[in-house]
Amino acid sequence: MAKVLYITANPKPTELSYSLTVGEEFLNAYRAANPQDEIVHLDLYNMEVPFIDQDVFSGWGKLQAGQAFDSLTAVEQAKVGTLAQLSDQFVSADKYVFVTPFWNFSFPPKMKAYIDSFCVAGKTFRYTAEGPVGLMTGKPAVHIQARGGFYSEGPAKAVEFGDSYLRTVLGFVGITDVESVIVEGQNAAPDQAEAIKAKAIENAKQVAKAFAAKQVTV
Repeated sequence: MAKVLYITANPKPTELSYSLTVGEEFLNAYRAANPQDEIVHLDLYNMEVPFIDQDVFSGWGKLQAGQAFDSLTAVEQAKVGTLAQLSDQFVSADKYVFVTPFWNFSFPPKMKAYIDSFCVAGKTFRYTAEGPVGLMTGKPAVHIQARGGFYSEGPAKAVEFGDSYLRTVLGFVGITDVESVIVEGQNAAPDQAEAIKAKAIENAKQVAKAFAAKQVTV
């Protein structure tokens, strides 16, 4: 049995979100193909994901200096502790599904904060004489993203920093088996919006079946 983290970063209700709607269809297809797997939903807009701030740096500094966790302030303990729990949870998972909208050429800040929680030296990557090496090899991921315009090709491709950024980060920590399900153009071509969504849902279902069959090779 595999543990799947299903990570969403969208404050909208599912029925008003292309990414969440397609993501839900993906989950249904995955469960149908592989019902024994454990799926853990992280709704980033309904949970605490600390930003790396002065409190976090202060807490980390104290721990690195050899101080006990109990010596941190209450605020430092809360933030550092939550970040540690998130990173441990990420490491313990076998597969990952990220669901995001495309905001201002990237994704919501909640997703960036979550990424910062698991990019931790010694946990998901390590430094070597030859450069950083990812420690999360053998684990697959899927990114479902909705974009109002067309960014997969043409001039706008150069400013697509959502899916491309996530792929870069995942590759950095060793996750190189990444499939993307992109829903795009529904705002640029509103008369085709329903057809675009329907096509993306069918694609998501097929990707989900293949994803459910993937074996983790850790």
